[in-house]
Amino acid sequence: MIRISTIFIAICMVLVAASLGLILYSVAGMSGSESAIVALAALTFLILYNAVSMRLRDRSDVGSQIADLSRGTADLARQVAEFGRRLSAVEGRVVSSNSVSTDRLQGVISEINELGGLMKQLAVTVAQHEDLIAAIPSQAQPAASAPTPSASAEPVRPAAAAPASTPVVEPKIAPATAPEVKPAEPSMRVTPPAGLTPAKPVPSQPSPSPVATNAPPAAAAAPAAPRSQPQMLAAVKAALDDNRLDIYLQPLVTLPQRKVRFYEAVTRLRDERDQVLAAEDFFGIAEAAGLVGRIDHMVMLRCVQVLRRLMVRNKEVGIFCNVSSATLSSPANFSQCLDFLEANRALAPSFVLEFKQATLRNLGPTETEHLAALAQRGYRFSMDHVTELRFEPRELADRGIRFIKVPAALLLDPKQGSVSDIHPTDLSDLLGRFGIDLIAERIEGERSVIDLLDYDVRFGQGFLFAPPRPLRPEGSSATGVAAAASPGGGQDIKIQDPNAAGPHSSDASTTSASPRSVGNAALARRIAGPA
Repeated sequence: MIRISTIFIAICMVLVAASLGLILYSVAGMSGSESAIVALAALTFLILYNAVSMRLRDRSDVGSQIADLSRGTADLARQVAEFGRRLSAVEGRVVSSNSVSTDRLQGVISEINELGGLMKQLAVTVAQHEDLIAAIPSQAQPAASAPTPSASAEPVRPAAAAPASTPVVEPKIAPATAPEVKPAEPSMRVTPPAGLTPAKPVPSQPSPSPVATNAPPAAAAAPAAPRSQPQMLAAVKAALDDNRLDIYLQPLVTLPQRKVRFYEAVTRLRDERDQVLAAEDFFGIAEAAGLVGRIDHMVMLRCVQVLRRLMVRNKEVGIFCNVSSATLSSPANFSQCLDFLEANRALAPSFVLEFKQATLRNLGPTETEHLAALAQRGYRFSMDHVTELRFEPRELADRGIRFIKVPAALLLDPKQGSVSDIHPTDLSDLLGRFGIDLIAERIEGERSVIDLLDYDVRFGQGFLFAPPRPLRPEGSSATGVAAAASPGGGQDIKIQDPNAAGPHSSDASTTSASPRSVGNAALARRIAGPA
């Protein structure tokens, strides 16, 4: 927009030129054309002079602005150089700290590798000791069946120390065909000569016969008579109505450190006589009667209470809770469980819901929708009762599966390498790429642990580490955390098919009767025998 001063100057120049032409026409007597030419020339001169003067003035202004801009650019360049120096110093510090951290990390990794090697050597040594201890009873059997001398007869002095008239009596030998070795009655006592002190008889303990050893104690309770389906259903309903549902915990440990990382909750019911109802006895009847949803809801409630107690001392602990397929497929039962899990959503990272492999393979639209609803609320899932190693890790990870439990016997079976899609030794790495951890369950021997370490299995579960044990009451301890530390072990009656793969070996029954110990103390106790 043209400034007012420029308009005023232009008007003045026109007036000056017109005045000059008018003066020349009226005073000098010049003609009108000549005076007009002179006036136009004067106007042109004034215009040129004004333009040149304005250009010179603008040039001086632009020069001052350029100088100011140059000074600002120099200041900016100096500040950028200062920032660059500071950034290079920070980068140097970061590089030095990274190098120090890398050196420390390499040292820690080397120590961990060394500890892993020591743990493997320790596991091999313990396995060898177990093999030696297991061979002791087999060596003791022939010794027990061999004929032994009478233990109650007094020992006889050597013949050289007795006079010739003193009779030498040899102990009686029990017949080799006798089923039991009993101490013989002393029929004759040897009289030592004068001046000789009779040797003190050494009391001997009669060796128990194999029949007496294997016989059950007299105080043992007789097995309960089998119940009919109506009686079992009535017992299950009464147990649920009277809140006689117990939670037992079995730890899941890291390998090879054997540090407790998770607990699995197993369910047990008690009848009016406090006799334990096994899952294979009541689960099918309860499912047919529509009581499984109620059982699952009670189990979830107890598991949340147990988890809150466990997290008082250890925030990293987690718990596995089994959920049946009937609950997952029933909208009414699932909505009740979903409301409860929604209210305890803060515990979702530590609360793992466990489903059978058959359940996850036969999911319908309703089950898939319910599973997605649980995954949206942050809950993770586990798959157990695995009968074959054919997995689709990407599909399982998309559904929220983060743990897969495989029986150790199935994982170590040499036949699985030919019938499965991937060799068992590579299964842990394959599942790890999709964020799924492999857990070996039903571990009952140190030899299995050694083989599983070669399979890169990170977690283990089984009677070797600890059997399922009952929870302590609330008032027994300040936190009530030692759920798995109760001395009373028992048979694991986790809700599962009785024909599931990998049954427990005969050592499991003996292990469940008393807590199993590991280490040198355990070896000493096993060698010494039961008290």
